[in-house]
Amino acid sequence: MTTENLHPNLVLERRDGVEILRVDREEALGALNFEIMSALGDYVTALVDRKDEVRVLILTGTGRGFVAGADIGGYHGVGQTVFDDFQRRSRRTFDAIAALPQITICAVNGYALGGGFELAMCCDFILVNEKTKLGLPEIKLGLLPGGGGTQRLPRLVGPMRAKEILLTGRMITAAEAVEYGAALEACAPDDLMPRAMELAETLAGQAPVALREGKRVIDDGLDTALSAGLTMEQRVLGGLFATEDGKEGIAAFMEKRDPQFKGH
Repeated sequence: MTTENLHPNLVLERRDGVEILRVDREEALGALNFEIMSALGDYVTALVDRKDEVRVLILTGTGRGFVAGADIGGYHGVGQTVFDDFQRRSRRTFDAIAALPQITICAVNGYALGGGFELAMCCDFILVNEKTKLGLPEIKLGLLPGGGGTQRLPRLVGPMRAKEILLTGRMITAAEAVEYGAALEACAPDDLMPRAMELAETLAGQAPVALREGKRVIDDGLDTALSAGLTMEQRVLGGLFATEDGKEGIAAFMEKRDPQFKGH
């Protein structure tokens, strides 16, 4: 295991097949400013080319907050151009996270509000601790989410519930997040990272190409007609059958042994 500071507020921990990126800005509950967002975007852009090395990424925070939104102090008194530049930078970063070939897990250790909730929704899995609060409170500032909240939340919880959360600006509890489909499960605070690592190691142990293709075919299928999605599914399956890992998986099953996947 190795640790590296990508930015004064971003700490990266490397393990075999898994990386953990921690937002370490406890005094501001993890609020994101332009510099943190840029460093996060640079890391994600480079991660795409390391898909054979890193199979799973865990995002988490420090203390009582995961990411309590954007740094609102950075909005005060700035011009329209500066504000718009930050929104565009955020959009590029969040879209890049959602498009990663790696599996992403967000271990939400505390408040995930505004951009923090939007960041979590870019991930494949969201785990929360039992004290977590999530929300999109931008309406209370006379604004709306700009990092995907109006689009990704309805896809998770349905349009009616999304409107209720977004237009009232209320925070939802960890239990509500699980009930609504905005989180996979809630854990005791001390169990959150062990559970995230357990899930990450399970995922990282799967056949690498099948793992990436499984994520892609589900995500792409959500934006296409069912018939086209089914065609894509069979095309992907045929391609996987032709891989060395596909042959190894079948052989291991027949020989009653654990498969040795190599990503080929």
